[in-house]
Amino acid sequence: MEIEFKFCIPPSRLKAVEAALKRGTVVRTRLQARYFDTADQRLAADGMVLRLRKEGRRWVQTVKATGDNALHRLEHNVDLGTTGPASQIDPQRHQGTPVGERLAKLLADGGGMPLVERQSTDIVRLTRDLRVTGPGGAVVEMALDVGKVVAHAGTPEQRESPVCELELELKRGDVQGLVSLARRWSQQHGLWFSTVSKAERGARLLAAQETVEAVKAEPPRFAARQPDGLAIRQAVVASCLAQMLPNASEIAAGSTDEEQIHQLRIGIRRLRTALRELAELDPASGAAEAAEWEPPLVEAFRALGALRDREQVVKLAQPRLREAGAPDFDPLAADDAAAADAPSPGDIVRAPAFQNVLVSLIGFTAAKPAEPAPALAAEEGQSAPPAPPPVGANAARRLLRQRLQHLHKQVLRDGERFESLDTESQHRVRKRLKRLRYLAEFVAPLFDEKEEGAASRYLKALRPAQDALGEYNDEAVALALYREATARDARAWFAVGWFTARHAAGAKACRKALEKIEDAPRFWKKN
Repeated sequence: MEIEFKFCIPPSRLKAVEAALKRGTVVRTRLQARYFDTADQRLAADGMVLRLRKEGRRWVQTVKATGDNALHRLEHNVDLGTTGPASQIDPQRHQGTPVGERLAKLLADGGGMPLVERQSTDIVRLTRDLRVTGPGGAVVEMALDVGKVVAHAGTPEQRESPVCELELELKRGDVQGLVSLARRWSQQHGLWFSTVSKAERGARLLAAQETVEAVKAEPPRFAARQPDGLAIRQAVVASCLAQMLPNASEIAAGSTDEEQIHQLRIGIRRLRTALRELAELDPASGAAEAAEWEPPLVEAFRALGALRDREQVVKLAQPRLREAGAPDFDPLAADDAAAADAPSPGDIVRAPAFQNVLVSLIGFTAAKPAEPAPALAAEEGQSAPPAPPPVGANAARRLLRQRLQHLHKQVLRDGERFESLDTESQHRVRKRLKRLRYLAEFVAPLFDEKEEGAASRYLKALRPAQDALGEYNDEAVALALYREATARDARAWFAVGWFTARHAAGAKACRKALEKIEDAPRFWKKN
């Protein structure tokens, strides 16, 4: 299993990256690869790659598959020697390996469909092994790839896409050494983390696909039946990153797709919930890591929200206002100058602070539990106490029950007095309800032994309150937006009056929806 980072390089930084790489001994290799799949792209759909690659004069057959998290890849290579261009693909060469067995099952399930060449690459690679010193000591292979991907669409016309990326692969040592190096190079050269493989680039070219679907949240996968506190945190953070990284990768590359931006913001909110609510599971570093990672996440979340929320609210509000007889008026029309000065979604995601925290979080999910650190010498020769270990499985479940119960009670208390709260406090109620929902989604698999489907029923019971508070918040944002617009155009006053008249009824609807949560079956409660 390989552990690696892959970064896209801005064209303006390529010469600087190459010069920095050449400060050590580099090896130049031309890589010509041919990628294979079934006609229905069964391998690509499963996140698997099968290729033949000519490395210098030698041919190597490789199969890769997605692993446990964003850093892990299952991989098996077979050196075929200098057999020339007539070398043929043969899946049996990977027999007896975990990734080979997965490949064989996938092909068998497809009815034995033949493999066909789908795309190829022609890359010039510069490689250098670099030793990282310090606490996270490691040996990392750095590979600068420049070239192109070519899609074979079965027609005389071939589609091409340029490649300009830096890969950092851990050869031996501590994954934190790899993380340290990745952070340093990404910061120095403005690189951004990418989840798009060369094989996937080719698949997109074949399909003439410019935009891919946004990636939505999936439940965490716990390797152990009763994980300890650190394992729970790692699995939940990995789940959040599985949603965030593909969307962030597309946006950093230039996509302005609204749904990708929306799903990235959801992923950031889920991650912030995980960092906050699970910090107690790792007393040694949970709170400190959350405090370090939170600011760049908040900044990106707000900046992306400033781009999306105003337009989204207006898009939802305008038809309702027209139906109510409002004059034709666009409250954003006069904001062209401000919009021109605003950063693009790509600028926000490529920001060094945000990329830095992504790299750190990926490294956290891949880190192995640390050995107890030797106690530091204190005054008069006494040893300082070692850092506390992560809480055990039983204690972790107990803490999670407490957090869920606390949030549940807070939401009920908020519901009782919702109409009397000020606007900012009402907004906090909505955020607290989201935290309750996300935490319940994260830990549901850890409590499924009580009653199958109990967590789903609880989450379903939260939905009416989520919808009510979501609509109420949208109307509050719209009211503020149109109130601001009255300084530029008196026609905005109609919307201000309309939303103000609805305010009390909306607050009442939220209170009633929140009160009903009291009847929700709490799946974390012991029998």
